[in-house]
Parts: sequence; structure tokens; C-alpha cells
Amino acid sequence: MTPEAGALLVEGATALDLDVSSHLDSFASLLKLLQEGNARLNLTALRTENDIVIKHFVDSLSCLRGGFLDGNLRVLDLGTGAGFPSLPLAILRPELYIVPLDSTRKKIDYVRATAQTLALGNVHPLVGRAETLGHHPAHRETYDRVVVRAVAALPVLAELALPLLRPGGLLVAQKGPISSAELEAGRRAAALLGGVLGEIQTFELPVLHDPRTLICIRKTGPTPSKYPRREGVPVKHPLF
Repeated sequence: MTPEAGALLVEGATALDLDVSSHLDSFASLLKLLQEGNARLNLTALRTENDIVIKHFVDSLSCLRGGFLDGNLRVLDLGTGAGFPSLPLAILRPELYIVPLDSTRKKIDYVRATAQTLALGNVHPLVGRAETLGHHPAHRETYDRVVVRAVAALPVLAELALPLLRPGGLLVAQKGPISSAELEAGRRAAALLGGVLGEIQTFELPVLHDPRTLICIRKTGPTPSKYPRREGVPVKHPLF
């Protein structure tokens, strides 16, 4: 990691009230492994060190805002891709038990190998889809938190995540700007699935000042057994 990229990481983390100074070697190793893996597997469109540091590392750490991930929690990272936010969270919060989930095996193989190289014993990668996992007794209603860097609409995320959360658990969704219509659709979907729309935080991604929204949905009761619907249906036919 160049001195400039390291300084950007410290600056971005500091803006989030986080101290990464004792973890810079781990983040430097993660950056190197991502660049090497990307050359073989095309894991991410981001290529420069500065882009990776801000748009992957710092952006991943932004879900620590609000204290939603404080404590010894069982966390599922829905659609982790190349391991974000899982790997940065695992470096900074070793007390978390993190399950990065993705349907693409090559990505999970990379995340597993990277976690082993970095000695992140709190990372337990899994190949699969939320539609299937949500009906599996080893996973349904067993997680304290589900985190997702979200491109799907909020009702879709609610249907995929809430079946995996225990009552009292939280979906923590990282999104860009969000409309009032999507928030209302998410609120209605959450109510149907045994949840309630909770805290909404708007902020800017440090350094770049891109708008971000952190949205929480709290699981308040059991999810009806028919949810989530079969593979692909939540995305093609959202509840609202």
C-alpha cells in the first residue's frame, strides 16, 4: 500500500470515528491479495489503490456507524462478492462471527483463502443463496445481524434478510440516496415479514463525499414460513 493510500485509509476511518492505525499492515495485505486475486478472477471493477481503499475498505467500515455491529454478534454478509464488507469488518472487529455469503463459488473461494492468509479466524465463508438459506434450520432466524451493500430495492432486501434474523436482530443495509417511495415499500415489506423499519442515517462517504444511507430494519417477530420465496422470485416480483 502506498503512503498516499494508507493516509486515505486513516483519514476515511477517522472521519467515521474509527482508529485503524494498528491494523494498517492487515489492510495493506488485503489490498495486495485483492489486486492479485483480481488479476486472475476479475473480482472487482475497482483497480487503483485509492479507489479500493475508499470505495471498498472505508465504505465497508461505514456500516459500523451507529454502533449497530457492537458486541459478540453472529453476522451474515449477504452477497459479499470479493468480501466486502466482511473482510474489513473482520479486521477491525475480531469479536464478530462473520459469515460472508455469495452464490459465486470463485468469489467465496477467494474470500476463504484471503481470510486464512490474514489469519481472520472469525470469518466463515459460505456458498449459497439467501432464498435457500432462509429455509434451512441451521440458518433460519439464527443471525443477530445481516449486512448488505445494497443494489436491490429495500423490499427485496427485507425478504432475503429477515428470515435469517432472530427476533431482535437487525438488517443493516448500506445504500446510496433512497427515495421516500422505496422507504415506504420497505416499511410495508418489513411489516409483512415480521419486522419494522428502524433508524435511517444519511451521511457522506469520507474523502469522496458521495451520499450514503444506512438503513436498519429490526426483526420484531417470526417471519411467515412461506418467505423467502423461491430463488429469483424476490428480485423479479418484489413484495411491494
